[in-house]
Amino acid sequence: MLRTRTLSALALIPPLVVALAIGLPAVAVVLAVIAFLGGIEVFRLLKAAGYPSLSLFGTALAVAIVLEAYASPVGDEGILLVAIGAVLAAVGAFARTDPRDGLVAWLATVFGAVYIGLLAFVLHVAANAPVIPDSAALTTLGPERGWIVLLVLGVWSYDTGAYLVGRQIGRHKFLAHISPSKSIEGMVGGLVATTVVTALLLAGLGQEPLGALVLGPLLGLAAQAGDLAESMLKRAAGAKDSGTLIPGHGGMLDRIDSFLFAGPVVTLYVLALIG
Repeated sequence: MLRTRTLSALALIPPLVVALAIGLPAVAVVLAVIAFLGGIEVFRLLKAAGYPSLSLFGTALAVAIVLEAYASPVGDEGILLVAIGAVLAAVGAFARTDPRDGLVAWLATVFGAVYIGLLAFVLHVAANAPVIPDSAALTTLGPERGWIVLLVLGVWSYDTGAYLVGRQIGRHKFLAHISPSKSIEGMVGGLVATTVVTALLLAGLGQEPLGALVLGPLLGLAAQAGDLAESMLKRAAGAKDSGTLIPGHGGMLDRIDSFLFAGPVVTLYVLALIG
């Protein structure tokens, strides 16, 4: 599993590094592409699970949510966009001859769009990032890049720690009906790993490293919840992977599931800092 996740992550590193080097516009484009690919997979899984949707509209709405976060990262326009999208999805569902089918299509469309649209919080993290002091070790990254790096490495460290500890000493399973490989020991190992990595990165960004005692566990738990949420969706659909984008290593959603839930947590922490 770790080898699979590592190889898959390596495939995403080059575009992410290039985008970060160019700046937020490039990051927004990369995230929009990821949202498009992830949206296709989500709506395919929902259909397989018995929840057909307005998949093209839902995917387009997910991409729009991400791009809107770049255009207006600190306003309320994103909420308005979701509301308008929900209304339009309802109108589109009116065409279904069975009202129950229409209701399912409406709810599934809005759910899928908002679920993938959580990627927008990566941009919210960057847009609201506090200034990095000149004396900080990572000051050359700049606040936008620095906090995105914290989000990415925080999630990856949780995955790595949870896998390594769970594989060695994992005995007590939890939520096995969703993901049989998860263990309490692995979760604890992941939380310790992400807390340590987060503390180092916070120090490098000129922030109080003790803040990792709050951010680390929250980020780790969010990453775990994101992974479990996708596992639940795949189990409902009877699928092992979300797609075949990366041959032998699953789809796009398999690579971003943890970030969908971790992004809002880091955004909340950043907003508390600049409060």
